[in-house]
Amino acid sequence: MKLLLTALKHTRKPAVYICHRFCSSACSSSRGPSSLQDEVIVGSSPELVQTVGSQVEVRPGFITEEEEAALLQELEPGLRKKRYEFDHWDDAIHGYRETERLRWAPVCEEILSRVRSVAFPQGGPLLGPVHVLDLDKAGYIKPHVDSVKFCGSTIAGLSLLSDSIMRLVKENAPNEWLDLLLTRRSLYILRSTRAY
Repeated sequence: MKLLLTALKHTRKPAVYICHRFCSSACSSSRGPSSLQDEVIVGSSPELVQTVGSQVEVRPGFITEEEEAALLQELEPGLRKKRYEFDHWDDAIHGYRETERLRWAPVCEEILSRVRSVAFPQGGPLLGPVHVLDLDKAGYIKPHVDSVKFCGSTIAGLSLLSDSIMRLVKENAPNEWLDLLLTRRSLYILRSTRAY
């Protein structure tokens, strides 16, 4: 992603459109990247960035290194017992280990409470346990549509251990996309505004 943003600085008319942190400012192709920290959402068109970008939020540095270490310390013993899988029931994930947790140590519960308070409406229902997904170095998640029945209308996640890029692709127009730069220890939130 750093290379992409560097390339954009040297291009007069970039093919990607940038939305500044939290999409709080107007998205524009005429503005060049000012810093890597500010550009966390890019897309194939300014309309898509503005429309879908309003349903997407990325908060870099949401947790500290110490909080990341606490989460990993709690998760690693269980994940270590699992092998990486390269097939998934709906073929959406390759090279992964996964687990779900209902109960957490107090320090981790405090982190997750902070995630809940930022990502979900106060007093709203939360679905089931926390889902943990660990991708192998060669692992990836294919484009897919999450079921509202199992995921609800909001998905929130913490990106741990490394930076990554999440690409959202329009279901009926694969040439329309949105990339989210998920820096290590960032929080991402995806909200649906569709009525189901």
